[in-house]
Amino acid sequence: MVNGHCMKLFIKDMPGVSYSGPFFELNPEEKEIKKNITRHIEILADKIGERNIWNLKRLNEAAAYIFYILGNFGLQGLEQTFTADGKIVKNIEFKLEEKQKQKEIVIVGAHYDTCFGTTGANDNATGIAAMLEIARLLKATSMDRNLRFVAFVNEEPPFFQTTEMGSYIYAQRSRKLSENIVAMLSLETIGYYSEQQDSQSYPFPFSLFYPDKGNFIGFVGDIRSKDLVRKALSSFRKQTKFPSQGVAAVPWLPGIAWSDQWAFWKEKYPAIMITDTAPYRYPYYHTSEDTPDKIDYDRTARVVYGLAKVVLDLCSVK
Repeated sequence: MVNGHCMKLFIKDMPGVSYSGPFFELNPEEKEIKKNITRHIEILADKIGERNIWNLKRLNEAAAYIFYILGNFGLQGLEQTFTADGKIVKNIEFKLEEKQKQKEIVIVGAHYDTCFGTTGANDNATGIAAMLEIARLLKATSMDRNLRFVAFVNEEPPFFQTTEMGSYIYAQRSRKLSENIVAMLSLETIGYYSEQQDSQSYPFPFSLFYPDKGNFIGFVGDIRSKDLVRKALSSFRKQTKFPSQGVAAVPWLPGIAWSDQWAFWKEKYPAIMITDTAPYRYPYYHTSEDTPDKIDYDRTARVVYGLAKVVLDLCSVK
């Protein structure tokens, strides 16, 4: 009875099987990713630090750093500026050159602001670092679909799930332009892993169905995005020796809509969050202790390498 009721709220049946073997040594490509994400995270969380509208200079420094890195990859960049709480803030968008006949768009996005009082190493310098590395890995790749990388501002409170949230501004613009976004990936807090029993918690009813070790990367979507969840998770599981879990659920369940994918759902676009589950695993979430030394750089590098392959699959028309 419980299972029958819960299945109306979420879909847990996913393709493939989560990897459960040992964590092998990083390959050369993953070692390069580790080196680069370590540098990005240290610059964002240590050198720049807390970045939000209360620290506008640092917020702009983070934006400039992201713009500089993506610009060096030869991508086409622009800033989408708007006013929030009386201050001018910006989303940062970079595109692979869009010569394809296909008008379909895949977006890889992450927010670059931090919660008040934290330097945000995991939340969300890890997401930004992953986005930058995926861009580096794919920058010279020919694809069927158009690929964009977007760094969003104002994901954190008090703008979270409001009309001044950067991803909301972006998704709304995309809908007004009738852009055909077929997949949006929100990279949200992806750097903390544990092999300890009971290191993973969940809101009810997910605790009845998912593992109690916080050693996996999660793929999360709303019910309308279930096909995207399944396609992305299937791609990851086929190509990456790393534990993974997936769910498509109603967005009002706790945790499901807690990032920039929410804004794209509002505009009826398929979108998923890729996450280590943040407060359900990470004890330093939204605290001053969210610092670079808490990140598992080896495991994060493997996740990023696997996600680059997922993005490549999503940009292919088969």
